[in-house]
Amino acid sequence: MKKILNIDNMPREHIDDPDFQSKMQTLLIGNALGCEKIYVNIDYVKPGGKSVKYHSHSKQEEFFLIMQGSGLLRMNGEEVSIKTGDVISKPAGQEIAHQFINNGSEILQILDAGTREKDDIATYPDENVVFIRNKGLVFDIKDSMKGWTSDPNS
Repeated sequence: MKKILNIDNMPREHIDDPDFQSKMQTLLIGNALGCEKIYVNIDYVKPGGKSVKYHSHSKQEEFFLIMQGSGLLRMNGEEVSIKTGDVISKPAGQEIAHQFINNGSEILQILDAGTREKDDIATYPDENVVFIRNKGLVFDIKDSMKGWTSDPNS
C-alpha cells in the first residue's frame, strides 16, 4: 500500500543546539513514509546557520536539491556558492566531506536524500572525530592506537 502524506502534516525534528553549531529544522519525510533503504529530508537552515558539522560518509551516498535560498557548500575544503535550483551529488567516501552554510538573508531550504547504510562511518575532519553510527561510538582520531596488530604471536 502506498503512503501519501502532505509535508505540512509531517512530524518535524528541531535541531537548535549551539554545540552542534546548527540553526536547523528538519522535516523527516522518509521516516514519516516508512522508507527503509533511503532517507528523504527537507532541511531548513536559518540565516547564519550551518546544516551539519563538516563530515563525510564511508558508505552513504547523498543527493541535495537547493529548493529555496542561497548560501555556500563547503566540500573537500572548498566553498562554492549555491542557489535555488542547484543539485549536488555526494558519492560515498571519506575524502568527500560536506556542509551547507547559509550566508544569505532568507531560510535555505534543502532537499536531502540518500541511502541508509547500516555500517556507515562518518568522519568529521575539522574535529578529527570518527562516528560509528550503528554502534553509537565516537573516537578522536588523534587518540588512535599506533602499532597495533591482529597477529596473536607478535
